[in-house]
Amino acid sequence: MESLYSFVSFHTYSYTTIIIIGILFYYLYQYISSIKSLHKWFHIPGTLTDLSRSLLFPSEIFAILKIKFGGYMKKSEQISLDKLAVELNDIDFCYATLNKVSRSFAFVIQELPSELKDVVCIFYLVLRGLDSVEDDMNYPDEKKILLLKQFHKNLTIDNWTIKHVGDTKDYQILLEHFDKVIRVLKSFDMKYQSIIIDITRRMGYGMADYVGKIGSIDTISSYNLYCHYVAGLVGYGLSEIFSKSEFEDDNLHVNEKLSDSMGLFLQKTNIIRDYLEDLEAGRTWWPKEIWKNYANDLCDFSQYPKDKQSLECLNHMVIDSLSHVPDVLIYLNRLRNRQIFKFCAIPQVMAMATLAQLYSNSKVFTSMIKIRKGLTCKLMLNCSNINQVHYWFYLFIQKIESKIPNETNINVTQMKRLVQQIKISCQNPMKI
Repeated sequence: MESLYSFVSFHTYSYTTIIIIGILFYYLYQYISSIKSLHKWFHIPGTLTDLSRSLLFPSEIFAILKIKFGGYMKKSEQISLDKLAVELNDIDFCYATLNKVSRSFAFVIQELPSELKDVVCIFYLVLRGLDSVEDDMNYPDEKKILLLKQFHKNLTIDNWTIKHVGDTKDYQILLEHFDKVIRVLKSFDMKYQSIIIDITRRMGYGMADYVGKIGSIDTISSYNLYCHYVAGLVGYGLSEIFSKSEFEDDNLHVNEKLSDSMGLFLQKTNIIRDYLEDLEAGRTWWPKEIWKNYANDLCDFSQYPKDKQSLECLNHMVIDSLSHVPDVLIYLNRLRNRQIFKFCAIPQVMAMATLAQLYSNSKVFTSMIKIRKGLTCKLMLNCSNINQVHYWFYLFIQKIESKIPNETNINVTQMKRLVQQIKISCQNPMKI
C-alpha cells in the first residue's frame, strides 16, 4: 500500500504519463466489460470506471488515485450495518453508519478540528434520522407528524429506538439502534447538546407542516420556507456550534440570513437535480409558482425534456438557486479556522459544479445528473482557502454563462445579471 501511495503522490509525473495510465485503465475496463464470460470472474471496481470517465482530464485521474489510496477516505465496512450495530461500540457504529449513508460527508467531516468531529457527526445522524422519518412514504401521516414533533424529546430518553421506520434499510437500522446515537449525544458538553436538540425541534415541527401536502408547494415563499426547515436550520446549527466552540467568532451565527443561504443553496441544487427521482417517488418540491409558467403539470417536463419551455423552467430553478451564491461567498469569507473553512467550502463548491451541469441540460428530466467522480475528488483536494473557492465559482459561472441561450427573455436577463454579480464577488481568482 505504501508503494502504491508513493506512486500516486509522485507529483513530477507529466500529464502525458497520467493520460497513458488513464488510457490503460480505460481499455482494460472496456475489455472486461465487453466479454460476458469474464463478468463472473472479474468485478469491475468503481475506481476503474471513474478513471475511464476522467480520461480527458489528467489532473482528475491523479485526484482519484490520491483520494483512493492516500488515506483520505476510510474504507467502508463490507459487513452489513445491522451486524456492525452489534459488533461496534457506540461512536464507531455512528461513524460506520455515516460511511454507509454519505461517503462524501464522511470525507468532509474529517476536515474539522478533533473537538468538533463527533459533535457534527451526531448532529448529522440525528437530522438524517429525522429526515428519514419524513421521507418514509409508507409511514402513516398521523404517526409521522407526531414522531416528527416528538423527535427532539426522544433525544433525551435513554435507550430510545424505533423499528420499521425509515426510507432506506440503512436508515431503518440507524433508527433501530438510535440508543447508540443518544448515548454519544449525552456525552457532549451541554452547549452542544442544547444546539442539536433545539435545531431538531425546529426542523421536526417545520417538516410536520408539510406532511400530507407533498405536491402542494404553491409559492416560492413556501418553497423557501421548506428549504429553510430541512437545510437552512442545519446552517444555523453549524454556525452556532462553530461559535460556541470558539474556533470561530462568537457572532458568526448572528447573521442568520447567511447561514440560511448556505443550507438553501445546497438543498435547492439537490431538488433540481432530483427532479425525476422525486417525481417517480410521488414527491414534488418544485414550486408551482415557477413551473406553472411553463407547463400544465410538473410531469410534462419528463415527457418533453428538450422542449423550450422545459428548459426555461429548469433554468428558472437554477437562477433561483444561484441567487444564494453571494451570501455563500460572504459567509465563507468570514470563517477564520482553515479546517472549518474546508468543511463548509467543499459542499458549496460541489453544488456550484452541479448547477453548471444542470443548467440548460434536458437530461435532468430523464436521468440523474452527477458530476464526474474525478472532478469531485479534485474539488475535495483544492478547497483550502477563499482564493481557491473563488477560482472554482468563477470557473463554473463561466461554464453557465457559455450556455445562456442567445435570445432575449426575463430568464436570460436575470441570469446575465447574476453571472456578473458572482464574477464581481470572485474578482481576480488565482488559478489552481
